[in-house]
Amino acid sequence: MVVSSVLLVEQNLLIAFSITKTHKSNIRIGLGTGQRYCRQRAIVLMESIIKLEDVSTVYEGERRPAIRDINLTLERNELVYVVGPNAAGKTTLLETINGLLPLFRGKISVLGLDVQTQGRLVRCEIGYVPQDFMVEPGEPYTALDVVLMGRYGRIGTLNRPEEKDREKAVETVRLLGIEELADRPMGKLSGGQQQKVMLARAIAKNPKILLLDEPFSNLDPESKERIPSLITRLHEAHELTTIIVTHDIHNILKECRRAIVMVNGRILVDESPENVCAAVNKSATFSSEGIA
Repeated sequence: MVVSSVLLVEQNLLIAFSITKTHKSNIRIGLGTGQRYCRQRAIVLMESIIKLEDVSTVYEGERRPAIRDINLTLERNELVYVVGPNAAGKTTLLETINGLLPLFRGKISVLGLDVQTQGRLVRCEIGYVPQDFMVEPGEPYTALDVVLMGRYGRIGTLNRPEEKDREKAVETVRLLGIEELADRPMGKLSGGQQQKVMLARAIAKNPKILLLDEPFSNLDPESKERIPSLITRLHEAHELTTIIVTHDIHNILKECRRAIVMVNGRILVDESPENVCAAVNKSATFSSEGIA
């Protein structure tokens, strides 16, 4: 049963992907064409980059909010982890910030823009890597093609990439260490390899915000050591605002200064990682929810 249908992961790269959600945490991706969604960048110099006020979101066809009464503010250059069990609302939180879901109540501003009315501009500045995605085995687009698609949020889907866009895509492929995948069809790659390509696509966009949903879950052991450090370096070098979703409370980067625990669609704890770990370890409630 189709819960919702949207164009693309970010809705501003129509040439890149069309997405059909068959479950809250499952996204199916197919490649297609379309017209440009975004012609200008949202350039706003301010400290509060993301702000949610009393936000509740309901998926299409459902009555119960997936996230409820969320109040959250993120400043420029914050690196924040969101942890919690399955169905806690972590993915929904990212989709809501990205403007992929309508609000049931509340208000969201990103980079000073109202996500509900200016979502296309907002998504021009967000690099989003979804948790689960499926690419058809026969998909002919190469990994480098997909990384290059990250540039369409800047140039518009009706404009042809310039040499500088191709250079940026190649540079990002090298940065992620996936040169050997560049000319391979996306549909022939493993889940972990596809995850690296999608991360490269998000980074190639030169975003101001990174929304990463379980970005390390399918990676091989070596990549799990290297890529988190790479994300940290990019976060610091470009002063990004980064949200990383994970279900593992013990898998938080040491550079992180803030962690959020979600359970049943609500934020229960918003503290330093050390305090969050201590609260989880001491609380029978958290343990029963499968967080510890």
